[in-house]
Amino acid sequence: MDINNKARIHWACRRGMRELDISIMPFFEHDYDTLSDDEKHTFVRLLACDDPDLFNWLMNHGKPADADLQHMIALIQQRNRERGPVAI
Repeated sequence: MDINNKARIHWACRRGMRELDISIMPFFEHDYDTLSDDEKHTFVRLLACDDPDLFNWLMNHGKPADADLQHMIALIQQRNRERGPVAI
């Protein structure tokens, strides 16, 4: 997926699992544009992962084997914590 095709990435962020939507969508909406190109590629790779894996990683029930994906999960968690609770 092209890292500059924000409409397609936005669509890929919609997971259908509320917990994932609450974590991923605000990060995309508020932080995606601030990422480096390498981080954007990692975020897009993260979106290709299965929902159960994403859920477990974002809820701290394990970590991805890939160090770049681990960094992206940590970044999403950090930025969401800094922003505070969101309502969807």
